[in-house]
Amino acid sequence: MIVKQRLGINIDHVATLRNARGGALPDPVRAAVMAEQAGADGITAHLREDRRHIRDADIAAIMGAITIPLNFEMAATDEMQAIALSHMPHAACIVPERREERTTEGGLEVAGDESRLARYIGPLRDAGIRVSLFIAADPAQIAAAARIGAPVVELHTGAYCDYDADGDVAARDAELSRLIAGAKQAADLGLEVHMGHGLNYHNVTPIAALPEVAELNIGHFLIGEAVFVGLPAAIAEMRRMMESARA
Repeated sequence: MIVKQRLGINIDHVATLRNARGGALPDPVRAAVMAEQAGADGITAHLREDRRHIRDADIAAIMGAITIPLNFEMAATDEMQAIALSHMPHAACIVPERREERTTEGGLEVAGDESRLARYIGPLRDAGIRVSLFIAADPAQIAAAARIGAPVVELHTGAYCDYDADGDVAARDAELSRLIAGAKQAADLGLEVHMGHGLNYHNVTPIAALPEVAELNIGHFLIGEAVFVGLPAAIAEMRRMMESARA
């Protein structure tokens, strides 16, 4: 069954621009409101432990300014769990995090950390926050995510996008095959399937076409494209491409 596909907009890198200069501009809250007005189905914001882009005050301000869901990306730490439970976003996406990385480099290791992660996500789920796990399209990780009771997985598309950018067609197609198989496995296990990381106009169509994928989360490319065409136009074009892929 083909499910209606949602588009979540990650606004982290509006905050990156703000923090590079200091001060309050550009305002990520304004970007969140514009994204909603342009037809986004949700807003994603990653509050990193080092606060390199989104800051604590941004989370409350974004939630107060939008009517669409906030997807709160977070590391599996006590600090982030407390912040999530304090703000009560619609969703919390648990991601791996290393301070020295420029962006999230891989998926969460669930299969080797099931007991801890099951205990960790329990309070979030009990509070009514929809938990997702950001993982590689690996059968063991997907199965582990289902076992610990996560209702959603977001499959990491970064390798697929990197191979596409490098022109390595064979590696790209192999990675796409893994994503296709992973989406089917996750859906068969009753998990809602999201995908994200590195998606752009050039590579999104095969991903958006997958019938199991309920949501794409896209940020860096759209914020960059907005420099040239504006955020509403950038989002509208991504939406058009997603809908064309599903037609």
